[in-house]
Amino acid sequence: MTAMQTGKTKPALVVIGNGMAGMRTVEELHKLAPDLYDITVFGAEPYGNYNRILLSPLLAGDKKMDDIMLHTREWYRQHQITLHTSDPVVAIDRRRRTVRSRAGIEVTYDRLLLATGSTPFIIPVPGHQLPGVIAFRDIQDVETMLQTARSHRHAVVIGGGLLGLEAANGLLRQGMEVTVVHVCGSLMERQLDTAAAQLLKKALEQKGMRFLLDTNTSEIVGSERVTAVRFQDGSEIPADLVVMTAGVRPNIALAKQAGLHCERAIVVDDTLQTYDPRIYAVGECVQHRMATFGLVAPIWDQARVCGAHLAGAGHRRYVQQATATKLKVTGVDLYSAGNFIGGEGSEDLVMRDPRRGIYKRLVLKDNQIIGAVLYGDVKDGPWYFELIQNQTDISALRNQLLFGQALCSEAA
Repeated sequence: MTAMQTGKTKPALVVIGNGMAGMRTVEELHKLAPDLYDITVFGAEPYGNYNRILLSPLLAGDKKMDDIMLHTREWYRQHQITLHTSDPVVAIDRRRRTVRSRAGIEVTYDRLLLATGSTPFIIPVPGHQLPGVIAFRDIQDVETMLQTARSHRHAVVIGGGLLGLEAANGLLRQGMEVTVVHVCGSLMERQLDTAAAQLLKKALEQKGMRFLLDTNTSEIVGSERVTAVRFQDGSEIPADLVVMTAGVRPNIALAKQAGLHCERAIVVDDTLQTYDPRIYAVGECVQHRMATFGLVAPIWDQARVCGAHLAGAGHRRYVQQATATKLKVTGVDLYSAGNFIGGEGSEDLVMRDPRRGIYKRLVLKDNQIIGAVLYGDVKDGPWYFELIQNQTDISALRNQLLFGQALCSEAA
């Protein structure tokens, strides 16, 4: 039934997922049409909406719980949004246009927004279900790490990407001995070239972090709880805590069960609409023009577009942009943006200053910057990123580019 048929004055919007993507979309909707819908939100966790990006500083002790909350329960009340926490939706009936939660709550929708995010990939080696083996995805994971750090000594982080290094740094700050195990020969290979990765490894080793690169895990050892990690070459190291940060998978189980078109993730068009015109999807659970998403900048763009369409102001289209990455480790300055690999027809501008620990690499093609990797001196990162996004012709700046915005401004 529609809102009019049920006697309600407003259509119903149901949001599945109380995370950053879904609630940012609701914020964008409220900016344009604050009173358009009766909104109901279902979340799996027992909290309001919090900033998942700040879990690393929370683990490291630089932030407290109150610092990372984006929307308290009071905010939902003020905006007349019905919030169901610790109660994920388990079924969608598209014919009747209802959702049903784990607790049995059934709500009718006129529009449905899927913001189910992603689930951590736990490497399915023997022992992966032992107590002490966790992901780094939510507040509960952080609390488990903090609790373990108080009474145990050895931590192993499996995965040397952005999230793994932030987890390792946080555990190091909590007093644990930390070894990072990575299947590749270079850290953060999706964001860094080899030269920058080597500088990063050296800086983290000076902080006390240990690394096993080009290493495959074969087994998590233990009976009552984890005691060691064993590798394919037969060697092993002690472990009281194993943190899996070997990637995530879009959480599409509910969408598939509802019969929505999914490939690697829930397929959406440029308006963030699924193949069912009443159902939208945003965030890490979506696939747009073959791409999936894990960084916050593209998800904010999706929220802006989706919020406008839900508000009936549907003139916007989602366009994928270059993204930038920063590492949240105290004392390590790192910035990466765009296509730092390059390819046919591209060229590199490189600056190395080993004594000061500074490395800069700009990838150029057709007189434009298409990628940048900065280590040690990152203040010009946002400026380079702007040049990438705007596809600025840098012909006149070429000789000064590596020296940053201030010198280029003087030259101009």
